[in-house]
Amino acid sequence: MEHMFQAGFLGTRAPLFMDIVTLIVALLPFLVFGAIALAKGKRYQTHATVQQVLFVVSLIVVGYFEYGVRNFGGFEAFMQTSHTSRTYALWVLIIHIVISVISLGIWSATLLNAHKARKNKTLQGSASFSHKRAGVRTFIGIVLTSVTGLWVYVLLFIY
Repeated sequence: MEHMFQAGFLGTRAPLFMDIVTLIVALLPFLVFGAIALAKGKRYQTHATVQQVLFVVSLIVVGYFEYGVRNFGGFEAFMQTSHTSRTYALWVLIIHIVISVISLGIWSATLLNAHKARKNKTLQGSASFSHKRAGVRTFIGIVLTSVTGLWVYVLLFIY
């Protein structure tokens, strides 16, 4: 796994694993938007499958990210090459973590509730309105996670 700490491909100071994670985080809102478009097009089974795959891939990416950060030396190691104020970068990181953890919880609950509602045959019925609202909350959380993740990347590896 030593290759993950080589120079990344985005032309910044970031190691390869951070560039990979950042690219996926940047694309995730667009992929989720595509999954939502499937539901709007009444392709519910495909929508459900794509959402589940995106969720699992996101969990794998978070695990890959955590492994890389822990083995690279954590936040302090990344701050050594940054010209950003440590306090400012730390607050942005905290905001990102809070948003991403809340978003992951909302996304998990949305998927679990959708699974239960499909099993009870209420998803394309009485549970549809609440599922749509939960989907909007999930999407907003994913967008905010992406934006704040990109913000952290810029602070640590570009400035």
